[in-house]
Amino acid sequence: MTDTTTPASPTKDKPWLFRTYAGHSTAEKSNALYRMNLAKGQTGLSVAFDLPTQTGYDSDHVLSRGEVGKVGVPVCHLGDMRTLFDQIPLEQMNTSMTINAPAPWLLSLYIAVAEEQGADISKLQGTVQNDLVKEYLSRGTYICPPKPSLAMITDVAAYTRENLPKWNPMNVCSYHLQEAGATPEQELAFALATAIAVLDDLKTKVPAEGFPAMVGRISFFVNAGIRFVTEMCKMRAFTELWDEICRERYGIEEEKYRRFRYGVQVNSLGLTEQQPENNVYRILIEMLAVTLSKNARARAVQLPAWNEALGLPRPWDQQWSLRMQQIMAYETDLLEYGDLFDGNPAVTAKVEALKDGARQELAMIDSMGGAIAAIDYMKERLVDSHAARIGGIETGATTIVGVNRWTEAEPSPLLGSDGGIMTVDPEVEENQIARLQAWRASRDDAAVKAALETLRADAAAGRNIMPASIAAAKAGVTTGEWAGVMRAVHGEYRGPTGVLRSPSNRLDGLDDIRAAVDTVSSRLGRRLKLLVGKPGLDGHSNGAEQIAFRARDCGMDITYEGIRLTPEQIVAQALEQEAHVVGLSILSGSHIPLMKDLMERMRAAGLGDVPVVVGGIIPDEDAELLKSFGVARIYTPKDFELNRIMMDIVALATPSEAAA
Repeated sequence: MTDTTTPASPTKDKPWLFRTYAGHSTAEKSNALYRMNLAKGQTGLSVAFDLPTQTGYDSDHVLSRGEVGKVGVPVCHLGDMRTLFDQIPLEQMNTSMTINAPAPWLLSLYIAVAEEQGADISKLQGTVQNDLVKEYLSRGTYICPPKPSLAMITDVAAYTRENLPKWNPMNVCSYHLQEAGATPEQELAFALATAIAVLDDLKTKVPAEGFPAMVGRISFFVNAGIRFVTEMCKMRAFTELWDEICRERYGIEEEKYRRFRYGVQVNSLGLTEQQPENNVYRILIEMLAVTLSKNARARAVQLPAWNEALGLPRPWDQQWSLRMQQIMAYETDLLEYGDLFDGNPAVTAKVEALKDGARQELAMIDSMGGAIAAIDYMKERLVDSHAARIGGIETGATTIVGVNRWTEAEPSPLLGSDGGIMTVDPEVEENQIARLQAWRASRDDAAVKAALETLRADAAAGRNIMPASIAAAKAGVTTGEWAGVMRAVHGEYRGPTGVLRSPSNRLDGLDDIRAAVDTVSSRLGRRLKLLVGKPGLDGHSNGAEQIAFRARDCGMDITYEGIRLTPEQIVAQALEQEAHVVGLSILSGSHIPLMKDLMERMRAAGLGDVPVVVGGIIPDEDAELLKSFGVARIYTPKDFELNRIMMDIVALATPSEAAA
């Protein structure tokens, strides 16, 4: 007789959290996007804030011009946060907020909204990134100096221990370290050194019996690149090194508190403007690195969209990335098996090599006094490593399909009539400012003043700023006002650029350019002067750093003072330095308003004959508009050959051409 019973289904692991990093334009539009993504099967929220919010400015601040709603959602006050999570029950949600310098403030707004919803605050689940060290090294959305920033990180952690026991108070973020050029060993070491600095400070703020559980609440946010075997081994190394640090440095006995808990977004640096359809395969392959190995599997995964090298992804593009995760988790048999790599000698050897390299870097950082003291050292290492990466692509030693090999291709039908990206309506900024002004006009000014004074007193006295921040949120204080108190108490900070004055040891292949620089410098009567700047709030400084690095090695006299400059400041520098060429990097999409302002100021200052070049994620139609403003050259991510850019700068600075 035939057995017709259905065989038992294999036991499957629970899948990771499916997230999409999202937020744009306004709180209202972002709320609609979140609810749509949740309806499509997303299981956690990952909030992207715009640059003014990330850097502690209100939407109407001078530095916010052109940046409002571009790379995330503007949140200026409790009303914006209320709208952002309208009809989303926060008690049932797992929310990740990618926020660092103003992390205490955004968490305070979140708590205030949850209380308005009637939520049990102790049940809130989620994460604030709250990692300032990587901001100094790679992302640039810092506000205050390192030491008071570290204190704010641990203020959040200590507050969550008492009030939000399920909340992750810090996401040690190595993601942007890899984007800034970190080798796997550097990514491991710099991230672990950051976690050590935080835990060493946190030990002074929580009782000894509560410390192990707080170690267990520290999570990580990592990057997974295209070399997915190495990246998978890196994740296993992370897991083993973290267990080692927890046991040996902090004496954590409970295994659950030593567990390496991490979320991931796969690498955006490797996404290409050329043949962008290839990015779909890159994203999927990179996801394998953080899902294949059960013992080092991510707890949450968010994937970029295929067109992020072109501009802001559309909802359909984000849906496509979400479907990749769902197919991997639910259609394949991946979650039915234990770890696939235990006992593999090649994997074991690679993991051990990565751990050894990371330990050497950790020892160097420790000898300097820890991560806070070693920020300059780590920044220099990242800039140097990134220069090596760029050099490999230029020479062909590193293959990027569609970029430096197999560059001939059919036009992509995915781009469509909208250029394959979503654009933000210019009226968004104007409308956001109007709402902000209405909010200020409707609140109780006396309550705001009292709340800010309490916040200032607590910050100055070294008390935990979370209670005063929550009270300020409820009183109607704005993001810019909260951050203004932190700036007044602790001061502002300008991070290291990592670009040293002396040339590097990578001068091979630069002889012709160095000779051309010498020739034009003789004609100019002094060394060719290149001013590199980053107007606006965009802190992605990798491109600007590499231009300055290469220009220096080519023999130019460079000035590069880092990020977050107004057009007025850049023009003043150009005037003071007597720059022959001005090179600007803008990756946030705010290039049109910023460059219009800057070019008008250049002409008003009598610098209309000084060539200005711009690099960024700039669509073709925007490039034409920038040229009409007077911009001399425009570079996008497809322009990876830095030596060609250097020769363009030499040509622009040559007296006859500059005059023409």
